[in-house]
Amino acid sequence: MQRRIYGHATDVGIRPLNEEKAVQAAVNLLGEFFVFSVAVSALVLEVQRSSRSEAKKEELRRQEMEKLRQRDEALEKEMEGLKRKTQELEQLARGKGLAGMFNFRLPHIVEGKSATPAYLFAWFWLHTNHFFPLILLIQFLFGYF
Repeated sequence: MQRRIYGHATDVGIRPLNEEKAVQAAVNLLGEFFVFSVAVSALVLEVQRSSRSEAKKEELRRQEMEKLRQRDEALEKEMEGLKRKTQELEQLARGKGLAGMFNFRLPHIVEGKSATPAYLFAWFWLHTNHFFPLILLIQFLFGYF
């Protein structure tokens, strides 16, 4: 058959092999087949191990992406809540003014009259517990006694 493929004459007589050469050829064929099958088996096992490893890595990446997505959603919700609170505070500040927002009430001020800057300074220093004698001096100097 091989002779026909290569275009050689097919009517040539082929000598038979002796038994020793036939056994040697069969042993060589079996040995090469065994080595080839071991190599193929090792290759298949390595490919399977590699694919399992890649599948585990992909699963870990997917889980990490899911965690990041959940964290992103939580941060987005928190940011929306903070925006809402900021808007409420801005509305309160516009409606009442800054002093009204923090409920500052200055005693001893008659309605309809504004406090002088010296009085405001003294009042804040007094209520923050800093240098009480200095405040008394300022009140004395500006005539609040």
